[in-house]
Formats: sequence, C-alpha cells, structure tokens
Amino acid sequence: MAIALPLLLVIVTGIALQLKKQIAWVQPPEQRTEVREPSVAWEQILQTVRASDGSATKDATWKQVDRIDVRPSKGIAKVLMKDGWELQVDLESGRLLQRAIRRSDWIESLHDGSFFAGDYSKLGIFLPVALALLGLWGTGLWMLWQPIAARRRQQARRAANLTP
Repeated sequence: MAIALPLLLVIVTGIALQLKKQIAWVQPPEQRTEVREPSVAWEQILQTVRASDGSATKDATWKQVDRIDVRPSKGIAKVLMKDGWELQVDLESGRLLQRAIRRSDWIESLHDGSFFAGDYSKLGIFLPVALALLGLWGTGLWMLWQPIAARRRQQARRAANLTP
C-alpha cells in the first residue's frame, strides 16, 4: 500500500507524457515553416521574446531562458523560458509563430519525483517504488509461469507412463 500513491502518480504522468504530442495542454504543437537553414541571429530571437504579449517576457534576458531547441527541419526555434512558457520563432524572419504554456517539463518532474524535494524524493521515494514495482512484476511472471510449468511436467509424466 505504501507504493500505491507514488505509483499512481507515475502511471498518470507517464500516460500524459506518452500523449504529449497529441495533447496541446501538455505540450504546444510544433509549428512548421519552409525554412531549412537558420539565418536569424540569437539577439533577434531574444528581441522576439521581449516583443511577445507576456508581461514576464517584456524585459526578458538570457537568464530567463531555460533552453532553446532549434529544429532546422521544421524551420523553428523553441525558446523555453524558466517560467514554463514556450515561444516558437521562425528561423528565417525571427517572427513569433506561437506562444503557449509548456507543461511537459512540470509533468516530467512529477513523474520522476524531483518536483517534491529534488533528489531526496526522486531517489528516496520514487526509486524504491520503481524497484518494488519491478519486484512485483518479476514475482507476477513467476506466478504466471508456475502453473504452465506444472502442467508441462504433469503431461510429460503421463506421456512417460504410457510409453512401454
């Protein structure tokens, strides 16, 4: 019973992460452009972030940017802000294509337990739960195999007794 709640959280968040490309609430859909070779400057990307409608990005600096995910095959750069916003920028013109909340990183931190108390909950609660689940999986397979093996042994004994 002690593993039930963390396990439920792992299952529910795992399902959400599996479907993140299909559910816009979890992760904004990726925009596409015809551009395949980036020509926009980093400073222009930051200017686009500052010009977006969010009050938190109005005076944005590089310190507020968590990471930039450049997708040349789609012609976009995803600017992921530390406050959870994702801004998709055209790699040629530098214009803003989309601004939306990105919840997948938060859901991932719930999924691995780091949301609660960092490494303590991640390694002290969620890792033991995962190991307990692995043990339950192994013993479940063993319990599944035992009747099959017993039937095979019984059939082999019967066949041996019938042969002269």
